Amino acid sequence: MMPISVFDLFKVGIGPSSSHTVGPMRAALRFAEMLESSGQAGRAARVQVELFGSLALTGRGHATDKAVVLGLLGERPDTVDPDSIEPTLAEVRRSGQLALLRQAAIPFCLERDLVFRGDETLPRHPNALRLTAWGGDGSPLLREVFYSVGGGFVVRDGDEPTAGRADGAEVPFPFASAAELLAVGRRSGRTIAEVVWANEAAQRAPADIDAQLDRLWQVMRACIDRGCQTEGVLPGGLDVPRRAPKLFRVLRSQRPAADTIGPSRAVDADGAEPTDLAGGKACPKPAGPEGPDPLQALDWVSLWALAVNEENAAGGRVVTAPTNGAAGVVPAVLAYAVRFAGANDAAVRTFLLTAGAIGMLFKQNASLSAAEVGCQGEVGVACSMAAAGLAAVMGGTNEQIENAAEIGMEHHLGLTCDPVAGLVQVPCIERNAMGAATAINAARLAVLYG
Repeated sequence: MMPISVFDLFKVGIGPSSSHTVGPMRAALRFAEMLESSGQAGRAARVQVELFGSLALTGRGHATDKAVVLGLLGERPDTVDPDSIEPTLAEVRRSGQLALLRQAAIPFCLERDLVFRGDETLPRHPNALRLTAWGGDGSPLLREVFYSVGGGFVVRDGDEPTAGRADGAEVPFPFASAAELLAVGRRSGRTIAEVVWANEAAQRAPADIDAQLDRLWQVMRACIDRGCQTEGVLPGGLDVPRRAPKLFRVLRSQRPAADTIGPSRAVDADGAEPTDLAGGKACPKPAGPEGPDPLQALDWVSLWALAVNEENAAGGRVVTAPTNGAAGVVPAVLAYAVRFAGANDAAVRTFLLTAGAIGMLFKQNASLSAAEVGCQGEVGVACSMAAAGLAAVMGGTNEQIENAAEIGMEHHLGLTCDPVAGLVQVPCIERNAMGAATAINAARLAVLYG
């Protein structure tokens, strides 16, 4: 089986859910584009969206209703401005109209044309949506069913399921299991990161690979910044307070002015005062009341994971890694590698490529959808990916990297998805911090003691 691209696995999007927000937005956008390419868009007089199964049962809490409207309007998860979402939706509601792909407007009533069918599940996957367009005479113009299968991946009903590259590009080192990946490494003499890099180079220029990897880290880092600085209460009705800003202030107050571990070269794109991770300030080693506290490094890791997932819960911009519900694990462990292990730009790329390889295996052989396999498919996979990435940065062999990934996953097996009130908040946010800590421990067990 041909591996997917690392850039299919790591996608820039918005919160709070890759399967319930990012996937449905992409499906609705694809439907609108299909309507236009078939020449039927000009004849459309009404569009209806039906949500089934998990998308219906938790769709409001996961902003699925908002996502599909944005997709029909032509918005993309990686480029939509999070601050524009609520005003855009308010205008649709006020006007009773929706401009497909920002072109011809048609009548659209949220209560009538957006239907939650929580008592019905379509056979292929728990996350399903059906979109139908009618002409002015009431005749159907286009009807399509899509499945949001986890991690922002979308499958159209009738298409053959595939984990391969969408463009069909041949790669020099295909692999479909960990055993095959290790065998490729032995035959070629390449690290896991080098195997993935060579596969990416089959379809894009080397400079583009590095630029896209750097961009992923920039988005992750900016998300940490926003999460550390944004006060308030998370939306959804649970009144969960953002804890990252307070924890950030506490950690900054518990360290000496000297004894730094080196400045970061990153700049806060929003122009706000930067945090220790992403802002060019030196980040001193944390200290407790009686001197340096070695466990405070994990407090910083927890902070970074909480910051990302609070941003995700608030609908902010995150990187699916490999999902939104688990988006804090990889950035937190990568930040640990940068700030506490001295990882440079090249090491960051190695981390992401290695983590991506492990994520590909789970995507190809299991699932990234919590609605389908529980949170072991989200935080469990993210922990496994992060453990592998950190093991690679620590200089582990391919076998040690695979062992780190295995340790990370085996301690999440059976983890269920049971969020309070259907929101990606409790226990999801704290669970990312726990997964990040486990990933670091898994990498150290595999490389230092394996």
